[in-house]
Amino acid sequence: MKKFTFELQKVLEFRDFEKQQAEGELAKALAVETEINENLKKIAQNYAAVKARQEGSLSVQDFMAQSKYNKLLEYQKEELLKQLAQAKLVTEQKREILRECMKKTTALEKLREKQLADWKQAADYEEAELLDEVKNKLK
Repeated sequence: MKKFTFELQKVLEFRDFEKQQAEGELAKALAVETEINENLKKIAQNYAAVKARQEGSLSVQDFMAQSKYNKLLEYQKEELLKQLAQAKLVTEQKREILRECMKKTTALEKLREKQLADWKQAADYEEAELLDEVKNKLK
């Protein structure tokens, strides 16, 4: 009995490679999103720290400096939110690419499994035929 071979094995391997590449790209996009979210958390912590210091100060100069710093934090926050929106779009694009790669890979894997099952069934039938032939010769 000859060994099972899947004619599209090279294509399947290429699809697997594409899927791994897409997973890597998605991981990079998610890392960018995470970094932006961490920066937003830092800005929120800085804003809370400035607000806490502002409560104990009565100096006009301190109030002006803290007000300017709050405006800077607000500007940084707005820029980070814009970047986050852009990063989410990129992440969704990468996620869609990964979905497509997974569909293609899954389709080929199912085809391979079906062909393997057919091959096993044919091999079992051929083995049964050989056994019957041997039994008939022994009689």
